[in-house]
Amino acid sequence: ALDQFTFEPQLAAAELLAEAKCDVIAWGGTSGGWLGAQNDVDLCHAITERTGIPATTSTLATLDGFRALGAGTYGLATPYLAEVQEAIVRNFAELGFECLAERHLEDPGNFSFAQYQEAEVAELIHHVAATGPGAIAVFCTNFDGPRVAPDIERATGIPVLDSISVTLWHALRLAGVDTAALAKWGRIFRYELPTGARSGGTPVTA
Repeated sequence: ALDQFTFEPQLAAAELLAEAKCDVIAWGGTSGGWLGAQNDVDLCHAITERTGIPATTSTLATLDGFRALGAGTYGLATPYLAEVQEAIVRNFAELGFECLAERHLEDPGNFSFAQYQEAEVAELIHHVAATGPGAIAVFCTNFDGPRVAPDIERATGIPVLDSISVTLWHALRLAGVDTAALAKWGRIFRYELPTGARSGGTPVTA
């Protein structure tokens, strides 16, 4: 159901968050993966126009994570349906990122994404790691990847971009915070934003 991703409810929520005088507003969702990154760029611009505050999303954070790491290839682990997974792979390919391996759970739910155990998430990550991608994206902010991803990253030597953690990295970096102290949660926290990164992510045509 795409109606849940219309801008107006998100902009209304952003206005409420803006009352906290925050430095950055992050949309913690991965819908831009299948809707297209330009959708999230437009959302971020609309948030900033409405609130005056820089904004990002989980999808734009993931893409800038790839760029910061210099990763042209990736593995993809999600709980999504095949049609959603295919759209993500297609959209990322248009931006120059090649998916070497993917695993998905064919789950049509949303709340149900959070009910998978960490061991199940880890199994997906290990499977795509076997192909030796430049990075691995655990792509769903309702998926329990933040704790298992760093251990797998250290074991395989492959950077793992959990969508929850990478969104935090992107938001903090946009706010001017040095995130290196959080590196135990993933290698990406040691990296600065890629050249050209800004509120709304690096231009999607880059």
